[in-house]
Amino acid sequence: MKVEARLFDITTAFFFVSAVVYGAWAKEPVGLVALILTGGLSLIIGSYFHFVARRAEQRPEDDPDAEIADGAGEMGFFSPGSYWPAGVAASAGLTAVALAFMQIWLIVIGGVVLLLTVGGLVFEYHTRPNVTE
Repeated sequence: MKVEARLFDITTAFFFVSAVVYGAWAKEPVGLVALILTGGLSLIIGSYFHFVARRAEQRPEDDPDAEIADGAGEMGFFSPGSYWPAGVAASAGLTAVALAFMQIWLIVIGGVVLLLTVGGLVFEYHTRPNVTE
C-alpha cells in the first residue's frame, strides 16, 4: 500500500501546485476551486492508503528488492462466470438514462433494480452458516 500512497502523494502535490500556478496566472475562480478540491480528494485517498499501509503486512510490491516470484501464489477468489456484473451495468445505465431525461418513475425503477443486482453480486457465493443443534 505504500506504493499507492506515494502515487497519491505525488498527485496531491501536483494538483495543489497546479492550483497555485493557475490561480496566479488565470485569475479565474472556478478552475482554481476545482483544482483545490481535486487536490483535497487526492489527499483523502492518499491519507487512507497511508493509514492502511501502517496496519497491513508488507507486500512484495512494497519491497524494492523483491523478486517477481515473491508475488506468485493465490491472489484470491474470482468468479469464473457471473452474469451479475452485466446486470449491475445495465441497471446503472438505465438509472443514468432516467436521470438524464429526469423521469422520476424510471429513476425509482432503475434504483430498485440496481440495488437488487448489487445485492445479487455481493451475495452470489454466500451460503448459510452450518447450524447444528
